[in-house]
Amino acid sequence: MQRAAWGGVGVVGVAVAVVLGLEVRYADEVNPWRRTISEHGLGPDGWLFGAAVGLVAAGSAVIAVSLVRRRIAAAFSVGTLALVTWCVGLAVVAVFPKHDWSVGPSLGGTIHRVGSVMAFVSLPIAALLISRRAWRLPLGRVVAWLGLGSSLWVVGITGVMAVASWQGLPWWRAMPLGLVERGLVVTEIVTLLALGVWAAARPAPRAAPEAVGVPGGQGATSRS
Repeated sequence: MQRAAWGGVGVVGVAVAVVLGLEVRYADEVNPWRRTISEHGLGPDGWLFGAAVGLVAAGSAVIAVSLVRRRIAAAFSVGTLALVTWCVGLAVVAVFPKHDWSVGPSLGGTIHRVGSVMAFVSLPIAALLISRRAWRLPLGRVVAWLGLGSSLWVVGITGVMAVASWQGLPWWRAMPLGLVERGLVVTEIVTLLALGVWAAARPAPRAAPEAVGVPGGQGATSRS
C-alpha cells in the first residue's frame, strides 16, 4: 500500500495543479479576494474544476485506505468515518457545481453548499482524531497541528457568519470570503497531503508468525 499512498498523494497534486492553472488563467475574472474557488465551476472550463475536485476525492479515498492498511487509523473509527465524509463531500461538490445565487435558489446549489460544509468540517476532525495517539511521531504531530489549524479556520469562519447574522448583515460580505476560503482550502489540502505522506512513510505492519503445529496441538520439535 506504500505505492498506493504515494499514488493518492500524486493524484491530489495533479488536482491542485489544475486548480492553480485555473486561478492563474482567470485571475482577472475570479477575484481571489471576494470570489470563492468554486466560481471556476461556472466558467467556460467548469468541467476542469469539477474533474479536479473529483480527483481530490479519489486521491483522498486511496489515502484513507492506505491509512487503515498501515494501521495508522482503525477501519471502524470516528476518524476514518470523518475522512470518508470528506471524500463524499468532495464528490458531491464535483457532481453538483456552484450555483449563481443572483438568479434565484437552486436545489443543485444547495446540495453543493452542503457538500462543501461536509468536506470542510470533517477533514480537521479526521486529522485530529487519527493523530491523537501519535504525538511521539513527527508526522503525527504535523498532522495534528495542521488539523488544529484547519479547525481554527472553520471556527473563525463560523463565528464571523454568526456575528453577521446577529447584526443582520450578509455573511458573505462580512469577510473577504474568497481569501478566507482559499486559506482554509490550502490548509486542508496540506493536511490531506501530510496524511498521505504519513501513510506512505509508515512501514508495513508485520504479519503475526504462524505456529507450526502437529496433530494434538503440540509444536513441531526437531529430531536429531
